[in-house]
Amino acid sequence: MPRKLSKSKNVYAPASSASHSTNNLLTPYPQNDGLPPFLTDGLPLPSLVVLDLDYTLWPFYSDCHPWPPLRALSGSVLSDRNGENFSFYKHVPIILHLLQVAGVKLAVASKSPVGDLCREMLKMLRIPGNLPTSVEGFKRKSGVNTNGEGEEEGGDGKKGKKGGSSGSATGGLTDERGRKTIELFDGGLEIYEGTKLRHFEVIQRRTGIPYEEMLFFDDERPNLEVERVGVTMQLIRDGLDWEELEKGIQKWRANRGIA
Repeated sequence: MPRKLSKSKNVYAPASSASHSTNNLLTPYPQNDGLPPFLTDGLPLPSLVVLDLDYTLWPFYSDCHPWPPLRALSGSVLSDRNGENFSFYKHVPIILHLLQVAGVKLAVASKSPVGDLCREMLKMLRIPGNLPTSVEGFKRKSGVNTNGEGEEEGGDGKKGKKGGSSGSATGGLTDERGRKTIELFDGGLEIYEGTKLRHFEVIQRRTGIPYEEMLFFDDERPNLEVERVGVTMQLIRDGLDWEELEKGIQKWRANRGIA
């Protein structure tokens, strides 16, 4: 039987904009200017982070729970024909954005048999707008709304160049309309039935990035098979959050002999 929809506190539930500010989503790290230490400690990051979809980026089975057609209630919440709502786990949009501005490539490796539906959802679910385009920008700027609707809570209202691509010292803000999440996956989307080893073979050939430079997040233990080729996999229980991200990066560094 399909797993029930997640009831984890990690699920992104619609609420007031204040509850989804950048500060609130980075609260595990108040002692480091609000930023995860692994982004500011000067140690290497993986060249590529690869992510599963079901119960990793979002709390449902893409082939069982959503019934098309889908419509967007907002940039962060979709509704299906039965009136059920679907969204990412709550930390996922900011995690994806921060990894990209830190210079990490992103890719998807999923065994979902409904690849077209998954791509549609990744197009409809958006990364919020008015986000800093550099890691340093997150230190300087507080109260950035991350509800996916392109509003800003307390900044100067200035718009930066669209997309967060370089992590430059000059900073700036992303376009207020935000971005389609699918646009962040510059390492590609492998969404089809088969083995994760096959997914990674295609991703490695496309990107040219060595397996040892890849970090994979997935919720299914059998997929640890990818570690046979040198990929580091962080097995997660119910969704990607800051704690799981930090564990994964520390595991990747340990595998590389980085203190």
